[in-house]
Amino acid sequence: MLTLTDNATAIVTTLVSRQNDAPDAGLRIHSTEAPGADGARLAVLVTADPEPEDQVVEIAGTRLFLDETAVSALDDKILDAGVDEEGSVSFAVLPQVA
Repeated sequence: MLTLTDNATAIVTTLVSRQNDAPDAGLRIHSTEAPGADGARLAVLVTADPEPEDQVVEIAGTRLFLDETAVSALDDKILDAGVDEEGSVSFAVLPQVA
């Protein structure tokens, strides 16, 4: 199952609260049209509600909405996030260590 680093949890929570004031808002992780060279190409979007077919994952109060491709791609991964000097957020998908 997907896990988040503490840093990713804090960044996602901040992103969602700044971009959407809906009580059940979350970060939607979904596939894009063109797959990446090394697997699924994923995008993120802050949204008030999940799509009907999304899997809702709540980790430490942080809500993620994952489409079918994201569920498969992230099932055994760790999501990390960072903010650069200009305020841009980037996400990294890391393998879970057994």
